[in-house]
Amino acid sequence: MTDNSDEDSLSGDAWYEARVVVSELRDVLLAANLAESFMYLQADINAFGKGIVVLGRTTPAAARRLAQLLRVARESLGDEEFARGLGSGGDGERADGASGV
Repeated sequence: MTDNSDEDSLSGDAWYEARVVVSELRDVLLAANLAESFMYLQADINAFGKGIVVLGRTTPAAARRLAQLLRVARESLGDEEFARGLGSGGDGERADGASGV
C-alpha cells in the first residue's frame, strides 16, 4: 500500500478536502444558530500532511445544543443507520438518496 500523504499535502488535496467539510459543517452550524459558538472552526493539515478539521473550543450551552441535535438525528434515523454515518459512509447522503443532514 502506497502512502500518498506527501503528494496530497503538496498539492493541497488534503487541505482542500478538510476545507470542503468545514464549509459543510459551517452551513449546518449556521442553520442551527450555532455558528458564533464555533468561532475556531477551521481546516488544516497536520505534520504528516493529513487533512484535519479543528472544531476548537465552545461553551457548554453550545455543546449541549449540538448533543441535542445529534440525539434528534439518532432518534430520526435509528441506532443502526446513525452509527453507519447517515446511511452511506458518513458523507451526509442517506441510502435513499435524500440529504441526511
